[in-house]
Amino acid sequence: MHRPQHRTVRIALAALLVAAPATVVAAGAAHAAPTAAVVQVKAVGLDDPHKKDIAMQLVSSAENSSLDWKSQYKYIEDIGDGRGYTAGIIGFCSGTGDMLDLVEHYTDLKPGNVLAKYLPALRKVNGTESHTGLGSAFEKDWAAAAKDGVFQKAQNDERDRVYFNPAVNQAKADGLRALGQFAYYDAIVMHGGGFDPAGFGTIRKNALKKAKTPAQGGDEATYLKAFLDARRAAMKLEEAHSDTSRVDTEQLVFLNAKNFDLNPPLKWKVYGDSYSINS
Repeated sequence: MHRPQHRTVRIALAALLVAAPATVVAAGAAHAAPTAAVVQVKAVGLDDPHKKDIAMQLVSSAENSSLDWKSQYKYIEDIGDGRGYTAGIIGFCSGTGDMLDLVEHYTDLKPGNVLAKYLPALRKVNGTESHTGLGSAFEKDWAAAAKDGVFQKAQNDERDRVYFNPAVNQAKADGLRALGQFAYYDAIVMHGGGFDPAGFGTIRKNALKKAKTPAQGGDEATYLKAFLDARRAAMKLEEAHSDTSRVDTEQLVFLNAKNFDLNPPLKWKVYGDSYSINS
């Protein structure tokens, strides 16, 4: 979903700066008054390893009521949202295709793994809430597979491919810093990246009706407020997601504090439970 025109603008601007006459630069330097050195700290994006870990803790607080996201590789249950099983570090679902993609990727990495035998059943239940061919045996084998570093890598890979990388890339194209990148990521995790009524594409489209992105010359806080308002409206379309506290008492708390770089210490609540990240 990266917008090519933003890259074109950056290239054109870089070319303009490179084309500036050297004599003008030299003249400016010759007459410049001595000044104290200014150290500029570059904002760190959500793809920085530490920020990515923070993002995973934030998602885990909402998805699993725990900051220990690395203990969620083994998680699996049906939460009654019509998507079949929800499992793993990002809530892969048997009814939406991402669990099938995950097990296929795991099998590519490690043929004959303990979950490979469920691929026919996962293909059959895709698009439904059915557990046919899965059930307690599948749940037990999922937990066993979660101890395998290859399966953990497969979960990480699919998280990045389907959710994290598209969210961060789009947010960067929109000129958003780490908080905005996280807002996009959390939305894609819950709603998927499409243009159905509650999809990320629709949420972003509705936000753009209210405010411009920073890349379009808009104010970052104003745009993020519009995005979170649209996100809240999308959540209310689904009963299973109608509790909007992950927006109201988490992301809006950070936005109101103007913590656009998502820097610790962070304090928030989800579903009434309090959490904090101090460093």
